[in-house]
Amino acid sequence: GGMAGAFLMEIRRGTQSALLVIRYAAAELPSAPVEVSVCADSLEVRSGGSCDAAALPAGVRLAPSSCRGLQRLRGDGLHLRVRLRRAPPAADVIFTLRESLKPDKNYIFYCQSCGDIVVKDRKFLRVLPLPSENWSDLVEEWCCHPNPFARSTLHPQHGDCFVGDTFFMLNSGNESHVPESPKSKENTRVICKRCKTMLGETVSSDTIKYYATEVIIQPAERSFSPTPRSQFVQSMVAQCLLELSSAKSTFRFTIKGDNGKTYILIWLLNSDTLLVESLGSSSSHIDFTLFGDIFTPSCGPVGTWNAVKVLYQPCIQCRNKELADAWENDMGVHPLKFPSETCLELLLMLGLSTTSLPPSLRCMNSFQVRNSFC
Repeated sequence: GGMAGAFLMEIRRGTQSALLVIRYAAAELPSAPVEVSVCADSLEVRSGGSCDAAALPAGVRLAPSSCRGLQRLRGDGLHLRVRLRRAPPAADVIFTLRESLKPDKNYIFYCQSCGDIVVKDRKFLRVLPLPSENWSDLVEEWCCHPNPFARSTLHPQHGDCFVGDTFFMLNSGNESHVPESPKSKENTRVICKRCKTMLGETVSSDTIKYYATEVIIQPAERSFSPTPRSQFVQSMVAQCLLELSSAKSTFRFTIKGDNGKTYILIWLLNSDTLLVESLGSSSSHIDFTLFGDIFTPSCGPVGTWNAVKVLYQPCIQCRNKELADAWENDMGVHPLKFPSETCLELLLMLGLSTTSLPPSLRCMNSFQVRNSFC
């Protein structure tokens, strides 16, 4: 066994503090004493004859004298809290769905899964934000007379793109892949011609809704560059959570499928987390590098990622039904809708991320913890 030389540091920019976990490859701790040296810009772990050292990334500087709370957790390794000399630079400003489209530019919509063109050269004269999905319920709460908007629906004209929490709504114009006059729920699903992924749904005879997790929108002059599916879905969902939490101070979300079922309950803990992890090639545990091809930086043995920290509960197969019902009727909880297949993919990613955490960090008040990368 011995040391894997792997460590994980979870930094909170807001409090300029970090939790350092030095992880062991073997389930058992080494028999020789372990010596940990924390310097401003590096870490060193000695055990027996072996010594593992790692330089910290630029921008992360520790205050060695602030180390406290060293403890050994079985199955985890050593835990230690330490303060930072200064906060690392802030994450890039959150890119929002609304800012991804500008009026009077030509765009192409691609299927995210296979890269097939879904909407060719389309120029929008207006890009308008839609009220959130439950806006009509709110109107009922605020109006003392019957809801004046009850019968009217919002339909984009040919040059319009309406942007919702998780989707783009446009006038279908003459898109060839749109099913004719929807007769059943199945017929309203818009499917990619090439790979048969569900991309969106027809809302009316001339309006189509594309989900943000299923299409990549790029200016017509740029060529299509594919993004791994897992990374794309995570970053899109993370963006939705961040955008809504900052705009509406909403931190609890239900993830629903297009079939109306609730798949996941999500509670956003924080978005100022920076993860620093050694990518020790000798480590035998699965860690955040399980999305290795994406998140492993091109240089050096240490990776850094901005992360959104969430608690979640799966709701499939009637799990957590009482909690889900309570959230359903709570005005403080915001529903987010995606294709059902994507909800299942997301649940799998959440599960993989949770198993990658040290065991002691996986649960909180019966919720499971995960870091979602943005």
